[in-house]
Amino acid sequence: MPPKKETEAAAPERDVSGPRSLTRLLGLFGVLSQSANGMTLAELSVSLESPKSSLLNLLRPLVAEGYLIHGAGSYKLGPSIYRLSAGVMSAWNFPNIIRPFMEELSARTEETVLLGVMNNEAEALTYVEIIDSPHPVRYQIPVGTTRPLYASAAGRLLLAFSDKKWLDSYLSSVVFKAKTAIPISRGALRQELEKVRQEGVSWSIDGYMKGLSAVAGPVFDASGRCVASLNIAGPSERFRSELDFLKATVKEVTNKASGVVGSIGAAPTRKKA
Repeated sequence: MPPKKETEAAAPERDVSGPRSLTRLLGLFGVLSQSANGMTLAELSVSLESPKSSLLNLLRPLVAEGYLIHGAGSYKLGPSIYRLSAGVMSAWNFPNIIRPFMEELSARTEETVLLGVMNNEAEALTYVEIIDSPHPVRYQIPVGTTRPLYASAAGRLLLAFSDKKWLDSYLSSVVFKAKTAIPISRGALRQELEKVRQEGVSWSIDGYMKGLSAVAGPVFDASGRCVASLNIAGPSERFRSELDFLKATVKEVTNKASGVVGSIGAAPTRKKA
């Protein structure tokens, strides 16, 4: 008799509640968050040290609710978990940790300061914390605003320091649907990302829309992974005359923020029983 497919495997272990299953669920999201291309059921079983049958009892409802995507034999994080992540991020302690650095940027530049995180699945940037500029003429948007990654300085910053394998896939398939003041091409985007990596900051004058400029810097965790962008945005007239100062200030403050975030330490690895 031929072996059953992974998605059709028997599931004798029906208990999907309690601490044990909660640990599996958290572990599942943890390992998938580190795998840009997803993982098969067999790979998840090995990584989580859990029977395939038990994992399927968790995977099926998560796929049905959009927390995971299942295709070509692999499981990836889905749009629902990214929406949840954005909500958690806004309420989590991370913005509180970054807040002093946002306040420093606000005081030193007097421009709007924005904390952004990347949604890989939606290929978008979400702003989870914002301090408005004190100037009457300023850039002002609500928390939760999203932008295509390619369209903004902050989004391109996150792209530049993202996982190479995921980035290569993104660059080969991205469709430039959003209209920007300066048109974006695949080749131009590749060159821009290389420039960002070399310079350590991302900046734009009249790029997203005429009259708006921005400078963004990366916030790294203890493992060297870029976990957020910290950027300032405001009228191009002010940015043009102070661009060098603004770039240096953003770079200095984000370096300090990375030092604090990095000192917290990376998530502990799961020990074998």
